[in-house]
Amino acid sequence: MIELIRDNPVAAVIVGCEIGLWVLLGAGLVARYLLRLRRTSTALLAAIPLLDVVLVVAVALDLARGAPTGAVHGLAAVYLGFSVAFGPTLVRWADVRFAHRFAGGPPPVPAPRHGPERRAHLWREWNRVVVAATIASVTLLGLAWLVADAAQEPTLYGWIGRCWTVVGIWLVAGPLWESGRSTAAGPAARP
Repeated sequence: MIELIRDNPVAAVIVGCEIGLWVLLGAGLVARYLLRLRRTSTALLAAIPLLDVVLVVAVALDLARGAPTGAVHGLAAVYLGFSVAFGPTLVRWADVRFAHRFAGGPPPVPAPRHGPERRAHLWREWNRVVVAATIASVTLLGLAWLVADAAQEPTLYGWIGRCWTVVGIWLVAGPLWESGRSTAAGPAARP
C-alpha cells in the first residue's frame, strides 16, 4: 500500500482526501459542540466538498501529463461520487452522535430493522448509490472526453460499467431482497 501511494500521486491524493474528510469533520464538530464556535464549525464542514475538487483536479492533471490510467483514476471518480452522494448523510450521522455524546443532544435514532420503514430506508440508500454512480460516470466521461488520450480512455470507460454493476448488485441485495423477504414472510412476520 505504501509503495502504491509513493508511486502514484493520485493514490496519495485519495488517501489525503479521505484523511482530510475525517479531520475536517472532527474539527467541525469539536468547534460546534465543544468550543461553541458555530461559524468556524460551519466553515470547516463547508470545506469538505473542496476536497472533492482537489481530487478531480489531481486526476485531470495526472491524465494530462500522460500517466497510464489505472485503478486509482477510476477509484478517484467513484470516491468523488460516493463523497458527494453520501457526504451529507455522513455529516448528519456524525453530528447526531457527537451532539448526543458531548452536548446533551437526543440519542441517535437507529435505522429501521423491519417493515415498510426498513424498505423505504433501503430505497433511499439505493437512490444515493444511483446518484454516486451518476456523478462518477459523468466525471469519468468528462475526464475521457476532455483530458484523456486515446490510450487512456478505455480504462476510464470500463469504470463506468463497474459503477453500474455495483448499482445493480446493491439493488438486488438491498431493497429488492428486503421487499422479497417481507412479501415471503407474510403478515404474521411483520411487526
